[in-house]
Amino acid sequence: MGVLANVFEAAGLATVGISLIRGQAEDSRAPRFLHCQFPLGRPLGRPGDAAFQTDVLRRALALVARNDVPVLEDHPVVIGDEAADALACTLPPRADDGLHPAVAEARGLRAAYERNRAATGRTLVGRLGDADLVADLVGRFARYLDGETLAEVDLDRRCVAAGHDVRAYYEEAALALVEHVPGARQAESWFFRSTEAGRLLRAVREKLRDADAHRAEWFGLVPVTQV
Repeated sequence: MGVLANVFEAAGLATVGISLIRGQAEDSRAPRFLHCQFPLGRPLGRPGDAAFQTDVLRRALALVARNDVPVLEDHPVVIGDEAADALACTLPPRADDGLHPAVAEARGLRAAYERNRAATGRTLVGRLGDADLVADLVGRFARYLDGETLAEVDLDRRCVAAGHDVRAYYEEAALALVEHVPGARQAESWFFRSTEAGRLLRAVREKLRDADAHRAEWFGLVPVTQV
């Protein structure tokens, strides 16, 4: 973003950006940056807090008039990352129908996922397919752990994309099971620490790594903070 800002400025367009990683903003020497010490993925700060988000935008836009560039100002409020405190989220009961526990769990969350999607009108599930595919993807990961190859479960070169869909499905379902906006990355911590599917992805990552699989197949399955 800082590089693009310099290109636009050279063409005569005034720019301003919001930074979440101060070192990157410093290195890019973009003309105007408002640095916000907020969790990654939340550049405007607090979800659902229109007044706070408006304040962030006003502070950023106020820098447009500055010509003593490069300018790097700090937003006065610091918002910490709350990943250490996993979301308290009760999973719906699973039907005892002989399915792998993670597959049954994923199926049991479908109603919650659909409630959140209806309420928000959006979803991040979709790299490999829609929500109808999620339980099947979970089953494929389980089969890989049981001894089948990635090619046999049709996940060769698609592990990270499949993991993304599973994780998005779970985290979006979790939003319908709590009555508040979770702190930053609390739903992520809940998924990896408290669900069968989260534990499954962690195990798949470890198996692929130990088998010397290509790094692209396993590194992005689990955030490094959750390993």
